[in-house]
Formats: sequence, C-alpha cells, structure tokens
Amino acid sequence: MLSRRGLTACDNRGQATVEYAIVFVAFLALVVALGALWDVLSGGLVVQHALQSASHHLSGVAPGVIFDAFLY
Repeated sequence: MLSRRGLTACDNRGQATVEYAIVFVAFLALVVALGALWDVLSGGLVVQHALQSASHHLSGVAPGVIFDAFLY
C-alpha cells in the first residue's frame, strides 16, 4: 500500500493504457464504419437509390424536354 507521501499530483501510472484504449476504440469504430459502408456500396443500394431518384425526376420533366426539343 502506498503512503500519502508516495502519491503526487503528477502520478501517470496507467495513462499509456488509457491512451491506447482510446485509440483502439477509435480505430475499431473506423473499421466498423468502413465495413458498413462497404456493405451498402456492394449491395447496390446507393446506385439503386440514384436510379430511382433520376427516374422520378426525368418523368416529371419529360413533357418539358419534348416541348423544348420540338420547339412547340
């Protein structure tokens, strides 16, 4: 057991372990996020969403495009 005299305000025991734990958790979160992103991109969800959005946009402006193309 340590006496009160042996402890100082600058007692740094365990600091490196805490720093490694914080860096490890941040790195693990990054790996999990990249894995989730890879799963979404490989499943084609982003491309499917873009195509659905584009088709809705084009269907709404198609009459105007035809009107402009044939100069009515």
